[in-house]
Amino acid sequence: MSTPVETLDLRGTPCPLNFVRTKLRLQQLPPAQMLEVWLDAGEPIEQVPDSLRMGGYVIHDLQAQDDFYRLSVSRPADLV
Repeated sequence: MSTPVETLDLRGTPCPLNFVRTKLRLQQLPPAQMLEVWLDAGEPIEQVPDSLRMGGYVIHDLQAQDDFYRLSVSRPADLV
């Protein structure tokens, strides 16, 4: 697995704004470029990964940290 090229800290960002910001940033990156997103527990970690999967994005990793979650995600080449 490749290393994320950048980190998007969305701790404290409510739904659905955290999903929208993640999606916009992924669209700016080259396809297959991995983005690490920091999300809060609760609704953000329950909603954002599922919404990204449904949108065609690839979830590479999801890890619980002390007080947040690290999500590694990328955009496949065929997704605009």
